[in-house]
Amino acid sequence: MWNASRTRKVWAAAIVALVLLGAGAWYGFAPRDPMAAGVAECRASQPVAERLKPLARGEVAAVGVSQAPKPPPAISFAGPDGQAMSLASFKGKTILVNLWATWCVPCREEMPALDRLQAELGGPDFQVVAINVDTRNREKPKAWLQENGIRNLAYHADPEGKLLQVLQKSGHVVGLPTTFVVDALGCEVALLKGPAEWASSDAVAFMKAALNRP
Repeated sequence: MWNASRTRKVWAAAIVALVLLGAGAWYGFAPRDPMAAGVAECRASQPVAERLKPLARGEVAAVGVSQAPKPPPAISFAGPDGQAMSLASFKGKTILVNLWATWCVPCREEMPALDRLQAELGGPDFQVVAINVDTRNREKPKAWLQENGIRNLAYHADPEGKLLQVLQKSGHVVGLPTTFVVDALGCEVALLKGPAEWASSDAVAFMKAALNRP
């Protein structure tokens, strides 16, 4: 005869089966950790980071070199021709991304050095990508660059202010200027929150290491 004890055993077995099935479904269909996936994607950039670590000194001592390179946040901005572009537009080229504004005194002070760095190292494999984040007078940043003899930097801008929101959420920006290095594979290998003397011998050596130049 079917008794209460046997009924309880059947129900218990059914519940265990459902739990195991659910766990299997979750294991099979749960999305991968995006951070872990990004680090895996950028594993080939680890040698770049290793070259940079001993050179984060002197004028660039405050630069944080990535322990595990990862893709930078997805940001978009206007290029020199006014058309939308992103960091992916520079893939295949190492870039030094700098966020600046005319109302930021340390930003203005380091722009000539960034201009000289571009003049010295810029080429098919490297570019300083200075992105202006002024949101009011859109012509003022261009005029400021011209008035201060900044001739080697292409003009990039985010007059809508959306880029800063993304980078504040990611922890890249707590103030300006902010600068980060993205290698030729499109992976972030270094980050600096604050200014630096980018035309110094220390900075040039640091960027040459990123480019694997002698």
